[in-house]
Amino acid sequence: MKEISVAHSPDADDIFMYYAIKFGWVSPKDAVFKNIAADIETLNQATLKGEYDICAISFALYPFVKDDYALLKTAVSFGEGYGPKLVKKKNQKLKRNFKVALSGEFTTNALLFKIAYPEARITYMNFLDIEQAVLDGTVDAGVLIHESILTFDENLEVEREMWDIWEELSGGGLPLPLGGMCLRRSLPLHSAIDYENTLIKAVDVANKNRNVLAPMLLEKGLIRVDADTLDNYLDLYANDNSVQLSELQYEALDKLYELGYKHGFYTSLIRAKDFLIPSEYEELRAN
Repeated sequence: MKEISVAHSPDADDIFMYYAIKFGWVSPKDAVFKNIAADIETLNQATLKGEYDICAISFALYPFVKDDYALLKTAVSFGEGYGPKLVKKKNQKLKRNFKVALSGEFTTNALLFKIAYPEARITYMNFLDIEQAVLDGTVDAGVLIHESILTFDENLEVEREMWDIWEELSGGGLPLPLGGMCLRRSLPLHSAIDYENTLIKAVDVANKNRNVLAPMLLEKGLIRVDADTLDNYLDLYANDNSVQLSELQYEALDKLYELGYKHGFYTSLIRAKDFLIPSEYEELRAN
């Protein structure tokens, strides 16, 4: 059978959403999925180079790869009143040109941060190293993502929530788009539809069987956090809203891309729905 590369990040929600496939609960019709785990900016850069068939990405990256990759409707992460956090040492006052660590050039939090703090001096590093870099004084502040938003050191405090920045920039009322998945356009359409449907089913099955899957992941040592933190994290980023993009989530994506275009980060204005896999093709062919 054909081997299809599926790359995702090692954070808890991505592993959770993918392992329904890894454990054999769900599988595609004509292929075997081979999974690769890497930090999100590594995956963003890999997608720019066209390395994987299916890949998790930051939503902010998508306009740069739209010609080569279709946007998938599933395995999505949005913030609803929460999200990445800009942290600093307690009682420290940040200057206008403070030095900050971000998890990658093409992450959604980087896009929003650059709009909100145009004078900050940015350095990029692996998201796992950001907390320590702030504690060490290597940087003045850092944007924490993934599980770090729940577990950061008590000597740090939140300077600003990225959610609040998003609310101000977007006008409010929309979830914060963080990450999703994309699929190589050169794959045959009927296969692409099957792969997307497989991933939709996998996320749905994982979500509905969380009480079974989560302990399995913890037992096998696949998750970096304890059971309580995992439960809290999955509440945030692997839930009913992760299974398929909703109308409100499409609206939020369009607002993100509008902001990026307005502030000069994108060369064209796009609408998310224009770049999906045309899944209606199978229904039309059947008729």
